[in-house]
Amino acid sequence: MKILVIGSGGREHALVWRLRQCSGVEKVWCAPGNGGIENDAECVSLDPKNVNAAAELAARLGADLTIVGPEQPLVLGIADEFAKRGLALLGPMKRAAQLEGSKVFAKQFMERHGVPTASTYGIFDSEVDALMALRSVDWPLVIKADGLCAGKGVLVTSSPDEAAGFITRLMTAREFGDAGRQVLLEEALVGEELSYIILTDGKDFISMAPTRDHKRAFDGDEGPNTGGMGAYSTDALLSPELDQQILDNVVRPTLAGLKRDGIEYRGFLYFGLMLTPTGPKVLEFNCRLGDPETQAIMLRVDFDLAQGCLQTARGRLGFLTAKWTPGASICVVLVSAGYPGTPKIGVPIRGLDEFGQSAGVTVFHSATRKDQSQYYTSGGRVIGVGSRSESLSSASTMCYDALSNISFHGAHFRTDVGRSAVGKRIAAGESGNG
Repeated sequence: MKILVIGSGGREHALVWRLRQCSGVEKVWCAPGNGGIENDAECVSLDPKNVNAAAELAARLGADLTIVGPEQPLVLGIADEFAKRGLALLGPMKRAAQLEGSKVFAKQFMERHGVPTASTYGIFDSEVDALMALRSVDWPLVIKADGLCAGKGVLVTSSPDEAAGFITRLMTAREFGDAGRQVLLEEALVGEELSYIILTDGKDFISMAPTRDHKRAFDGDEGPNTGGMGAYSTDALLSPELDQQILDNVVRPTLAGLKRDGIEYRGFLYFGLMLTPTGPKVLEFNCRLGDPETQAIMLRVDFDLAQGCLQTARGRLGFLTAKWTPGASICVVLVSAGYPGTPKIGVPIRGLDEFGQSAGVTVFHSATRKDQSQYYTSGGRVIGVGSRSESLSSASTMCYDALSNISFHGAHFRTDVGRSAVGKRIAAGESGNG
């Protein structure tokens, strides 16, 4: 099997790293990839937003399967273009990708099909009406831009002034363009978050290993939202009883709702959940794998992922069993100075060559550029260091020991990944480019 992976981040590096280990895989390309991905796949130039060029590339390479990592190509209709040309692609069609591409669409879908989610104070296409509505909401409040905003389109606040300013930034200043033409005002849910991801052909599905990510920039869940500062996976996150509750109340009603609406869905479907006192509720849908959840998941995969993806793309997932290496995994992200605002790029990275691949630890490149033998930063989230072990404690120790060997000027990472989830949090559900 020859596989093309579209994307350039840590999620895509983790995918190609795992796929190339599958026995039936002969070749893996990544378009456009990054400086570190080229160690595990042949990188090919591509603008992922150009869906026609992507289809032409897959045809020219003779790829048996294309897997799409980021959300934007899916929202733009890359799956529709591939289907027109008879090319196999894992990812939902444009209409189905609205589950992530439009928060209004997702909210109305959940309300229509009885999928538990936060109550909505209103959906507004007028700034004046949205500001007026602030007079009659409960605080804290969640404000969401309708469209894709790279992780910056959601605000959780207890300040009426901050809420009003955010609405103005979205609707009048158009800080995120058309993504802010409509806004949603929602109740803020309280509890612990859980990333629950399935692989589905629209009929059958398999659940990925459970994960929890850390969206805030600083320790203790402080600071601004990011695309993701780290994630971990352990079976202790999900009891059999909670798993059954999620399947019965969230996953199956969602798949049944898609079928009733005449929407075919083939690919990964991400449920960002809040585990509230009254049960799991959906914060958000993503129409693809999360980042950095993927890194933690791929470290535990113990089945033929390539065959599972191919059969899903063909609509024949059937009775594939997903097996997971026991224990735990973790991924901690090293980010550039200025992230999640304007990151410093072009900064030399030290320690990657000396580090190598020690037992149980893997480096996933998210935003790196390689010039001869030197790596440089090329974006906000630069490197993810992942590890797997028999316990979360030992995996964390291995990960942070390895992370201490990699550095660049202004580098920052959270020191509490896997530990800060104790207790309850308020969340909005915005993974952005994560």
